[in-house]
Amino acid sequence: MSRTISAARVATLVGNLTGVERPLYLELAEGLRLLIGEGRIPAATRLPSERELTTALGVSRTTVTRAYAELRDREYAESRRGSGTVTRLPLRAQSVTDRIFAPWSQDPDVIDLNCAAPSAPAGVAAAYEAAVAELPPYLSSHGYYPAGLTRLREVLAETYAERGLPTTPEQIMVTSGALAGAAVVAQARSAPGDRVVVEDPVYPNATQALGHRSARLVPAPVDPDGWDLAATAAIVRQAAPRLAYLIPDFQNPTGLVMSDAQRAEYAAALKRARVIPVVDEAHQPLALDGQAMPSPFATHSPETITIGSASKQFWGGLRLGWLRVPAPMMPALLQARMSLDLGAPLLEQLALVHLVENRHAVWAANRERLGRQRDVLLDALDRQLPDWSFHRPSGGLAVWCRLPQPRASALVAEAERLGVIAAAGRVFAVEGGLEHFVRLPWTRPAEELELAVTRLAQAWAIPGTAVRASSDRLTVA
Repeated sequence: MSRTISAARVATLVGNLTGVERPLYLELAEGLRLLIGEGRIPAATRLPSERELTTALGVSRTTVTRAYAELRDREYAESRRGSGTVTRLPLRAQSVTDRIFAPWSQDPDVIDLNCAAPSAPAGVAAAYEAAVAELPPYLSSHGYYPAGLTRLREVLAETYAERGLPTTPEQIMVTSGALAGAAVVAQARSAPGDRVVVEDPVYPNATQALGHRSARLVPAPVDPDGWDLAATAAIVRQAAPRLAYLIPDFQNPTGLVMSDAQRAEYAAALKRARVIPVVDEAHQPLALDGQAMPSPFATHSPETITIGSASKQFWGGLRLGWLRVPAPMMPALLQARMSLDLGAPLLEQLALVHLVENRHAVWAANRERLGRQRDVLLDALDRQLPDWSFHRPSGGLAVWCRLPQPRASALVAEAERLGVIAAAGRVFAVEGGLEHFVRLPWTRPAEELELAVTRLAQAWAIPGTAVRASSDRLTVA
């Protein structure tokens, strides 16, 4: 049975129709197509009748009739006997999943809680369409922009200035994702055998990128209650590292936020030891409770290299990140970057310009969606797994759950058998352990999150001794 959407809701989503640049029916059809493609009107949804939508939009019946016909012609809708016009996507779900990264992705019954990355928010498809329209003038050039398009560097610099960190476009380098940025930093600022302090637990792919030149990773503890800065300062003094990698904003996987006072204390310890901070701000825009965020770490430490990412705040498919660096460091970073790649994709950079320019509207809708999904997940955990403990994250994409017994790997193995893919704590451990923990993202739809927790509760009820730990999955976010 198809779900339905009211004419009033469609009118709200479509917004005002002007008919200035193209016929009204095409404007309506394009608006509906974008809404369907972005998932704001899900596939298999019965659209309002032509009469109902005509009234809601205040347009002619012919406009709606021709718009629906256009949708059907472009395979974003189909006519069903007894159901009217029903939305669809031109591609089957199987054709847009990656079996190498996620072998279970073609099984519709499997819920993926391994990847903490959301689907695209509203605005991404429109940004790509605008980018395609702007692409032709660039086609006469070679297309290589090692530091990134000037337009994009300008709007990214503005985002830092907006947060109280004056930044020039010359301090920005656009990269092919945040991990590519981390690899550039490692190439330019470390040598084989150098030590790099990293948080423990930590996002594993980032440490692999930083350690690709045979750097030695030195773990610094991040407890469930926060950073142990005294211990970290002692580690920094003893290890004499070249770099320190940290995630002060919705730390991955714990979801913690470092206060301004803690940032100042940490920055002072790194400065005394002449250590360059490498700060990952991928989750920084995802404050889900409307709270003000602390100042950027770089306001306390001008030597900071800041890593930004389009993946979490916009969409992972953009595959774009950036570095904000002290101006004197840029030549060395550019030279290192040229040994890895020659620049980021041009079309995606043009699309990201539009998303950054409209960031507040995009973020607001995305935060509202993610906030609802977070609340559903945490409420389900409270009801169905009351013996698990966690701090309620005020943002980010995942919750770090502490289990009563150290059998996270066994839990993950049994959960997979029941149709839920999750990541055990050991995936995020620098030197092993963390069997008391599991990370659960809220990036799936609410109904999937409810069902996932039900299956996790079933898996938890099975004694750990009866289950063998499975091998770890690729973790990309």
